Amino acid sequence: MAETGRIRVAKDKADLVKSLTSSDGGTGPFQTFADVIVFAAALGAKHKKRVVLGEVSKREPSPIRLEYFATMGHDVLIKLLGINETQDIKILSLNEEEFEIKRNHIFEEYANGGLEILQNELRGAVDYSERILLFLNYERTNTEQEDEEFDLTKFLS
Repeated sequence: MAETGRIRVAKDKADLVKSLTSSDGGTGPFQTFADVIVFAAALGAKHKKRVVLGEVSKREPSPIRLEYFATMGHDVLIKLLGINETQDIKILSLNEEEFEIKRNHIFEEYANGGLEILQNELRGAVDYSERILLFLNYERTNTEQEDEEFDLTKFLS
């Protein structure tokens, strides 16, 4: 179960998370590990992909303190994913540790699912920033085309 107060990263995705950051001289598109995890969780949620963490990274990136997510305003996503997944408002309780653990666990699994998607999309890429932009652009245009396909309002006069 998730450690209270920290968001963990799967050991098999640790190198990917590190390579996606620009800290320590890296060239990744994200400034911090937390930014990568939030992006990955949103991507995992969009594709309804939750993946169990398995072995957890103990070093770079070590589990990230929740306070860091809160100061960046990303704790909202953790809460939204929790409430969306459980359909139970009690998951937002700040006084009970079991709910915090459950929220974190859901967030970690969506992040791990999103990292898995990114791993597949970035395979063989030299410039992760460019590949992610292409991927996001494809996602956006693909969604717009799907919406247009079923939009019958254009036939109304």
